[in-house]
Amino acid sequence: MKKAMMAAFGGAALGLLATSQIAGPLLAQESDRTNVYEQLDLFGDIFERIRAEYVEDVDDKELIEAAINGMLTSLDPHSSYLSAEDAAAMRVQTSGEFGGLGIEVTQEEGFVKVVAPMDGTPADAAGILAGDFITAVDGESVLGLTLDDAVSMMRGPVGSEIIITVVREGEIEPFDVSIIRDTIKLTAVRSRTEGNAVVLRVTTFNDQTFPNLKDGMEEQIEAAGGIDNIDGIVIDLRNNPGGLLNQAIYVSDAFLDAGEIVSTRGRDPSDGDRFNASPGDLAEGKPIVVLINGGSASASEIVAGALQDHRRAIVIGTNSFGKGSVQTVVPLRGDGAMRLTTSRYYTPSGRSIQSLGISPDIIVEQPRPRADLEEDEDAPARRTEADLRGSLDNDSLTEDEIRQIEEERARAETAAQLREEDYQLAYAIDILKGLNALGPTALLNP
Repeated sequence: MKKAMMAAFGGAALGLLATSQIAGPLLAQESDRTNVYEQLDLFGDIFERIRAEYVEDVDDKELIEAAINGMLTSLDPHSSYLSAEDAAAMRVQTSGEFGGLGIEVTQEEGFVKVVAPMDGTPADAAGILAGDFITAVDGESVLGLTLDDAVSMMRGPVGSEIIITVVREGEIEPFDVSIIRDTIKLTAVRSRTEGNAVVLRVTTFNDQTFPNLKDGMEEQIEAAGGIDNIDGIVIDLRNNPGGLLNQAIYVSDAFLDAGEIVSTRGRDPSDGDRFNASPGDLAEGKPIVVLINGGSASASEIVAGALQDHRRAIVIGTNSFGKGSVQTVVPLRGDGAMRLTTSRYYTPSGRSIQSLGISPDIIVEQPRPRADLEEDEDAPARRTEADLRGSLDNDSLTEDEIRQIEEERARAETAAQLREEDYQLAYAIDILKGLNALGPTALLNP
């Protein structure tokens, strides 16, 4: 009898335990659901109070959109709501043509921070620099505004003037900059040859980036008489704010024969993706130098990180911006869209650059522009042996050898002038020249 009672008690105890294990989570879920409904009721109360008692009439649609955007922007600086107009503008921008100032911005400490001005745009022509803070637009402070609201203030008709107030490191006082809005037509990649190096200036990652890069590179190599006549490739990603993930993958793949390019990982491990290179190298093994700075962000960092991790390129410049997240654009009803951060990306070695950036292999600062020194004009001309009266002629060289020396001297003078105009690029070209002189194994065994 006692054993039966003990067994019954044990069964009852087990029953209580099982009930608590099942009922506990259910009660918690019900509590969470109740809290959510209470918060939604609170939202409805506030919405109705604003509609009824705010000092001016309000637009219901604008209120709802502002609430949605506030929810998204509270997550991180890159998630946001896009109205139908903004979503259409974004589609135009990724296609390679849009209207505006030509400036990529983020938000920091309540102010608008310039990630990078885009080459050849009104902002670039006006002297806006990466790292500048925009504190006011047409005299109205942007402090406390969402990033989208601040950007909206900077939008306007093509040809209209906008005055932005800028705070810049090294400048004691804020200063105003006048910019004329224009239609921004982006050439995603500009190619040219400096000395014996092909320079690929990648300004953004839109649908035109990889086709522009491939075509431009082929044109420069053909003009040089073949790839054997160039020292290597400079991929200039300075002040490139990023763009489309797939274009970053295409550009990286263009110079890699195999291996991982980038991986993405979301909250759910099953949502991760890995992107690998396919055989083929547009540069045919020639040395590559990648230039980055604080304005190089997102897709730019994917390219720099992939080529750096595979030791396919030497990265030169200063630390990059450090945006290591991926945003997914989700279409919504009414032609709007939601830009939501859905994953982080990782370089082939498995490192996340979020808030850290890509560290260059060789740190090279870009000197700030300086006015020509007055004494340079008054300095006496440099004299050489050839200037001395009665100096001996050099009779050991043929005319062809003399012409070759003069051509090499002209190239050296051009390189010296480039150091004055763009020290980082000149440094990159010097590195390429050295790597090319050492042969194809130099890059693989630094």
